[in-house]
Amino acid sequence: MTTAIGIVMTEHIVAGRFQDQRLTGRLLHYPTNTDEVHALTAMPGSDLVNLLATHIASLADSAEGPVDAIGVAVPGIIRYGIIEDSPNLPQIKGMRLAMELTRVLSARGNTAPVHVTNDADAIAAGVAATRGQLDKLTRVWTIGNGIGYGRWPYVEGVWEGGHITVTLDPKERFCGCGGLGHLEGIMGYRAMRMRFLDLEPEEVFLKGRQGDPRCKEFVDLWHRALAAATSSFIHLAGPGRFYFTGHNVEFLDLALLRSHLETMVKMSPLQSFSLEILPLDDEIALLGASVSAIRALTERCA
Repeated sequence: MTTAIGIVMTEHIVAGRFQDQRLTGRLLHYPTNTDEVHALTAMPGSDLVNLLATHIASLADSAEGPVDAIGVAVPGIIRYGIIEDSPNLPQIKGMRLAMELTRVLSARGNTAPVHVTNDADAIAAGVAATRGQLDKLTRVWTIGNGIGYGRWPYVEGVWEGGHITVTLDPKERFCGCGGLGHLEGIMGYRAMRMRFLDLEPEEVFLKGRQGDPRCKEFVDLWHRALAAATSSFIHLAGPGRFYFTGHNVEFLDLALLRSHLETMVKMSPLQSFSLEILPLDDEIALLGASVSAIRALTERCA
């Protein structure tokens, strides 16, 4: 039996313990008020590390046996346990998170190896695990304040799909990273609020469905941008199933997305793609973080 702890840090922190990929015990949350979406953005990086360690230690101390691995999922470019960039949590940019967490946890008597992964990659791993498809390519778009792209199995690379360029229009400068023409600059919640200073994103999509010309045009652009990015990954890695989840996945119209994709993917071997919306579920991301940690431990021991 393998025991792993998964912890995900995005707009909030959630942590859970898994035995043989099954959740045991309760989930831990911070903040406890899930409507508070800015609780982490102003917190110093050192305080975030201590907060993560506190949740991990609490779950480890209540386990019946030793913890084999700890999986941590955070947004941004993650390589070798280092947060190379994280536009939505800028205070952790450059942090050697795996090393820092290992140091703090060791001082508390917890010595399980720490593996850090991108949050969207963790969701892809969790989806693959829940469907018994850990041997198959799984791709996930997460739609929220930022736009994440996750894939399983992990292969070396940056994979910042939310920052793929989908337009050459120099006016498209709403991406949080400052880049022009990015997918996140069209689809991201923050970017939409900057674009429509007189409307909230929910109002834009509501008015678009009601036929408002300006909003309807943007809703179409939003879907065409996602189709363009998805088409790019189909042309690079082949067809297959794409999953969509996140806080704002309710904005997504699969029929409209598919209609745009069909204009962009014309080579017959690439047309066997499928699209599926997943409800937002912290447990899937936690499972993925723990699965990634166990896989990394296995590869390290091989």
